[in-house]
Amino acid sequence: MFKAISMYFISLNLLKEDVPLIAKLLAEMGMFNPEDCGQFAQWMPDKIGTEFQTNFYKARIRLEKILTRTQLTFPDLSSGNNKQPVSLEQILKVHDQLGTLIQQLTEFDEQLHQLQTQQVHLQQLLEMLKKFIHLDLDLALFQGQKQFLNLHVGTVPRKNFQHLQEAIALAKHVINIFHQDEQTFYIVVAGSLLQANQVGSVLNHADFQPLNIPPEFHHHPQQVHTELTEKLFDLQTRIETVQNQIQVWLSTHQAELQQAHVLLSHSISYAQLAEMARGKGELVLIEGWVPQSQLPVLEQSLAENLKHPWVLTARSPHRHEYKKVPTLIKHNLWLAAFSQLIKQYGIPRYGEFDPTLWFTLTFIAMFGSMFGDVGHGAVIAGLGFYFQDKLRGYAPILMLAGASSMIFGTLYGSVFGFEEYLFPALWMSPIHDPEHMLTVALYWGMGFILIAVLITIFNRWQDGHYVEALLNSTGLAGIALYLGGFYAIRDWMNTGEFESQQLWLVLIPWSLILSYKWYLHKTTFGERFLVTIVEGFEAITNYLANTLSFLRVAAFSLNHVALAIAIFTLAKGLEGTAHGLVILLGNVFIIVLEGAIVTIQVLRLEYYEGFSRFFSGDGRLFMPLKNKL
Repeated sequence: MFKAISMYFISLNLLKEDVPLIAKLLAEMGMFNPEDCGQFAQWMPDKIGTEFQTNFYKARIRLEKILTRTQLTFPDLSSGNNKQPVSLEQILKVHDQLGTLIQQLTEFDEQLHQLQTQQVHLQQLLEMLKKFIHLDLDLALFQGQKQFLNLHVGTVPRKNFQHLQEAIALAKHVINIFHQDEQTFYIVVAGSLLQANQVGSVLNHADFQPLNIPPEFHHHPQQVHTELTEKLFDLQTRIETVQNQIQVWLSTHQAELQQAHVLLSHSISYAQLAEMARGKGELVLIEGWVPQSQLPVLEQSLAENLKHPWVLTARSPHRHEYKKVPTLIKHNLWLAAFSQLIKQYGIPRYGEFDPTLWFTLTFIAMFGSMFGDVGHGAVIAGLGFYFQDKLRGYAPILMLAGASSMIFGTLYGSVFGFEEYLFPALWMSPIHDPEHMLTVALYWGMGFILIAVLITIFNRWQDGHYVEALLNSTGLAGIALYLGGFYAIRDWMNTGEFESQQLWLVLIPWSLILSYKWYLHKTTFGERFLVTIVEGFEAITNYLANTLSFLRVAAFSLNHVALAIAIFTLAKGLEGTAHGLVILLGNVFIIVLEGAIVTIQVLRLEYYEGFSRFFSGDGRLFMPLKNKL
């Protein structure tokens, strides 16, 4: 419960012809994490199954490319009694079949791409036509050179239009605005060719930008719009036809695709194992990790299924290997939900303390104490239960957090923000006894930090760092400093005196920590002295700051009540429906906003006041061979 499952490192020597079968057996077992045997490249230089592996991944890419175009789903037929390994010839056949299907699908895609390109072009033309829709002229007039008319269509900045209009009138041309926006006028200028040069100079001076009229605009704008709309409708129909043809084609080849899917599922384990295994001649070496409890199962499976000789050796990992041993942790449904939050921080290293149970208990306790309300908790738990199919593995977090809020709400006497309205507080009301709440939060923080340090000591001891576990600021000396400092401060606050007994309770463990820091830093005397003193004072300030950080547990329990009071005060000045509506919306606001903020604050305390002390988070996730895509 508090550590990852114990692992064994195995080395399996067998004949090359048995590798496909053993890959399938290991994948069906689901408890073998292969390791690269590259360290034996000098003695076993051959990478087995290279051709099989290459063609497998090519076929897999082709299948995935096809399946992205369809909603087809296949039953999981990758496991079962069929232990016959897939041959290279079967992979090559599937690879070629999928290649033919890809080619056919590509032809459909090319048709579809051409139609969609035309569709986009027509949509762009229609968008451009909007600017000309109020122009009562045949747009073909603006295409090509005219014999007698000097025609211009384009844009001019709004600020230049007045001067342009006056100059154009002097040149005996007419100007018409057919479209405009905030900065620009869209204009048509028309007149005799005799003044073409003069008009061209005027237009250039006014920053006139000509518009190119597409060749498709060869009639009146309304007629062009009708023609383009009809073409667009026709294109859309043709696109839908091709899309339907693709779906029919996919349905026609569904059985063939399913057969390819099953075959590749049966062969994925061999393709994965081929990357890791090494061989020489007919001999192959496979290495990896299996749970200690699964070793007898593996040996029995090898004995029952392999006809040729094989040799299996197994050993427990050495301490210096812990960083590369994969971590396998199994939890029930409720703890598995919280383990997902732990993985957001990191994967526990093999041999480290598994914080899942501790994290779960402290998370729901802190959330409930900071968000204690029977009604709000019931809503959160109800949402978690109602949406458990959509939330999947995260639903238990909402249900347990909501249940914790209901428990603390009962202790606080709070229901939908009403303090001691339906029943009195069974323990205390935070808003009426804030000092007591702050004291509880302080002691909670101390207990949390002490447990975190004890876990740190356990992890360091497991790693063989005995001196660090005893003398570091996060070791036994740190616990002594923390408890001694707390006793000294509390006694001083009660009596007003700081006696030698209190001083020694702090100085002795602090001296041990300083001695350890001095031992660690092998530098010049001055630098060594400075670093030791700084880190020594840092140990004290860290414990103090971390403890005070837990006062937010009390602060948010008070904030929860304060928000409810603010909402009731606002609703008090209203009557009828408005009164009830403000209370309803206010409670929704509290559940959504404050619930999210409290969750973030709880995670912050867990991650930075807990995990940062003992949790390396650099573990490797156990990745077994699988027999399905």
